[in-house]
Amino acid sequence: MFGVVRKALGGRKAPRSEQDQRSVPPHAPCRVPEGRLVYAVGDIHGRADLLGDLVEEIWKDADKPDNAHADQPDLVFLGDYIDRGPASKQVVSFITALAQVGKFNITALLGNHERTMLDFLSDPKIGVNWMEHGGGATLNSYGVAIPPRGADEAAWAETAAKLSAAIPERHRRFFDGLKLQHEIGDYVFVHAGVRPSTPLDRQSEADLLWIRDEFLHSTAWLGRMIVHGHTPTEKPVFRSNRIGLDTGAYATNVLTAIRLRADSREILQSR
Repeated sequence: MFGVVRKALGGRKAPRSEQDQRSVPPHAPCRVPEGRLVYAVGDIHGRADLLGDLVEEIWKDADKPDNAHADQPDLVFLGDYIDRGPASKQVVSFITALAQVGKFNITALLGNHERTMLDFLSDPKIGVNWMEHGGGATLNSYGVAIPPRGADEAAWAETAAKLSAAIPERHRRFFDGLKLQHEIGDYVFVHAGVRPSTPLDRQSEADLLWIRDEFLHSTAWLGRMIVHGHTPTEKPVFRSNRIGLDTGAYATNVLTAIRLRADSREILQSR
């Protein structure tokens, strides 16, 4: 069955109120509910090759005898599927095909790069800025030429129209359905992080997609362990209040995932 997904390379909870948030001390083990097997994958950025290898490892891991008793495994993608790497379109095709197979309960989060692409479709003037952050790789993967340096607004508007026409309907539904955050047990999954001074159910989209220093340098505990991507590091990062999974796949050739079961954690990677 996994081979069917490989070919593609060519129940939701309401947010808890502030009063309802459990306060698990950072030094205590965080848990996912009994019987749940959870995988989360860091920023992919067009590396369909690494994604295929990593999901194959996750698939094998989920089928191990120790995990056989678990419910349908959860697979959470932390955003930034596109840009920088060479195969943005193939990444989205892979994930949408995997969702149809039904092996995993898939949740895909919105990343700042998907937000920028969607903004470009409605406001082509931001095209130059998007190109500076890897958007040209996404245009190429969908068969759309990058406008020449100094292109005017009309050229960027034409490019946006061509990209819109080139995005398959299944991909369009994927992008439109991306979530900002997802909660399982003592974990909250987001793309970039959270603002430490704000309750989890009051976070802004801008912070969830873009925040860095205020979050990365904070030790504040908001009642959940935050699992995030967005800021690349050489190795996965484990802190008292957060877990960072972006290992810069497009540049390092390392894509990282974490497996959560009961109160255990294990890193899986493809290289």
